[in-house]
Amino acid sequence: MSVWSEIINWILPPRCLKCGKVLSEDTGLCQSCLDSFNFISGAYCKKCGFPLENVENNHRLLCAGCLRAKRSPFRLSRSACVYDEASKSLILDFKFRDKTDNAGILARMMLVAGRDIWEKGVDVMIPVPLHYTRILKRRFNQSALLAKEINKLNGIPVDFGSLGRRRKTRPQVEFSGHERINNVKGAFIVKNPARIKGKRILLLDDVMTTGSTLKECALALKRAGAKSVDTLTIARVV
Repeated sequence: MSVWSEIINWILPPRCLKCGKVLSEDTGLCQSCLDSFNFISGAYCKKCGFPLENVENNHRLLCAGCLRAKRSPFRLSRSACVYDEASKSLILDFKFRDKTDNAGILARMMLVAGRDIWEKGVDVMIPVPLHYTRILKRRFNQSALLAKEINKLNGIPVDFGSLGRRRKTRPQVEFSGHERINNVKGAFIVKNPARIKGKRILLLDDVMTTGSTLKECALALKRAGAKSVDTLTIARVV
């Protein structure tokens, strides 16, 4: 198989998924594109993972939002990188332009970003579900593809069926602030509570903006008896 791989790589050499540069090894991204990503690896809030500026590399601090918040449905939230010009094209190509090959490198980024969550313990991963009409249009659920790739890396089982959408919602990009909260309020339902009860759940999605969608999912899971709910995304808006 290695001989055939070498022949295929000679005929069709691997290229950077972002800029198209020919790679000597199939690493997904060239070093230049990888260096352009703003990874959340310095100081960040120990609960929500929000990157903290002008502080030492200390992961035991809380951000202002978590200090003010009385309750949160999340145990921990983590994201691999900041959603900016460097990360946007790779994510949008994956999500809307059928570049499903991007799932592998994105999942590897998420695996590293989720180290605090893996240490706390996860029983099952659940991708944020899409309404069936959205799947018919897009042909796949990007969060489900990420879950499959992460499962290959860490072996944690994925539950694709227990969490579903109760109703169709408009895309969150059309809203801001409280409109996002109202758009997804009560939109999710747990179909199989027995499979959720007492479990440590990890919710997977592509981008966290305000967190409204993930919060509604988490609330539905907690009502169904989940022991804890964490979230992990490729990127987050800062």
